[in-house]
Amino acid sequence: MRAGDGPSRRLVLAGALSLAGSGAVGAAPTPMVLRRGISLWPWFSLTREFPAPRTDYDWPPFQSDRPVPTGDDLRRLAEAGFDFVRLPVDPGPFVAATGARRAQLLGQLFSAIDLCLSARLAVVLNLQANAATHHFTPESFYGSTAAPLFGAYRDLVAELARRSGLHAPGRIALEPVNEPPQACGALNWDRVQGVLLGAARAAAPGLTLVATGACGGMASGLTALDPAPIRRLAPVLFSVHFYEPYLFTHQGATWMTGEPFYRALNGVPWPAAQGSLDGTLAAVRARMRADTVTPPAEKAETFRLTEAKLREYFAADPDRRFLDRHLADVKTWADLYGIPAGEILMGEFGALRSDARYVASAPADRARYVRDVREGAEALGFAWAFWNLFDGLGLMDDEHRIDPAIIAALGLRPPAGRPN
Repeated sequence: MRAGDGPSRRLVLAGALSLAGSGAVGAAPTPMVLRRGISLWPWFSLTREFPAPRTDYDWPPFQSDRPVPTGDDLRRLAEAGFDFVRLPVDPGPFVAATGARRAQLLGQLFSAIDLCLSARLAVVLNLQANAATHHFTPESFYGSTAAPLFGAYRDLVAELARRSGLHAPGRIALEPVNEPPQACGALNWDRVQGVLLGAARAAAPGLTLVATGACGGMASGLTALDPAPIRRLAPVLFSVHFYEPYLFTHQGATWMTGEPFYRALNGVPWPAAQGSLDGTLAAVRARMRADTVTPPAEKAETFRLTEAKLREYFAADPDRRFLDRHLADVKTWADLYGIPAGEILMGEFGALRSDARYVASAPADRARYVRDVREGAEALGFAWAFWNLFDGLGLMDDEHRIDPAIIAALGLRPPAGRPN
């Protein structure tokens, strides 16, 4: 729950429930049962698009050196105790391609899905547009129903729904949008999601669909959503992403260009009581001293902002109870609308690690955080999907070795096999 939420939020939700009516939804088909998952980005991400003014991709469109899971990786995930994977897919190459090339991409995608299914892992197929590109962006695809590429995106959603429903009934779910950019509670997002889910349902009557709230799919976006119209399209799961508090999970994130204090931020403990303000500020100063590119005046201003943010962090003293309060808002929303806890999917959570690329959270702090979020979600009956298999928030390193501390934090068991 964010500042300003409280009893008034619950009254609004209760009012929405009374308007929806207990008989509005009626008996609904049961969605897929998911429990423990992990995302497989960037298997169908990290593209090779040409710069403007061109709007096409090189061929093949995905970078050849991106990390991709092997069949053995997937089998080890199942052995560890995962029961599903979330497969993010950049829709850009699929929309841009036509004819034989589009058919080839779809063939590659469903071959990857088959590899997951053969490892006894169900699949949540998630369309995840790339905000870093110049043409096939989230705004162009689904900023509104009048967005220039919305029609093509809707058609791709319908095609993937149809294929998924026929390909492996009951083993594939479709999540049409990842982290919508619209503001929390935006009617614009309600319209966009309604059209996309409606197109998917028309194409695949029994396919499990995954809906979400606006403002990046965060808890505040989901709790602002009226689920009654969406539940008429059952079977449906509702997704929420959870990275609170960002000051911990995104410390060291070089891609957070709009908030420069994240770049030098490191040594932030979890829970806060495991460290101190002075210790974290010392780590930030050391990181800034190692930066020989940023001008001194800019570094001084960034440190001032960083110090202010850290004072807030340590004053709030976040711990497991902090996480539970945020997650409880989602449970309150679900209860008010009569949504079973098992139909809530915490579709992403995790924290950036320190490795050869990033100076971020310490291994023990990261493991404690992952454990606390996972246990909090499970205590409420939510399914979850850890972000991610690879990259700075990953479970595996570049040699495809699984981090034993994170496997333990996820409540899973280390698989017996290891890559050569």
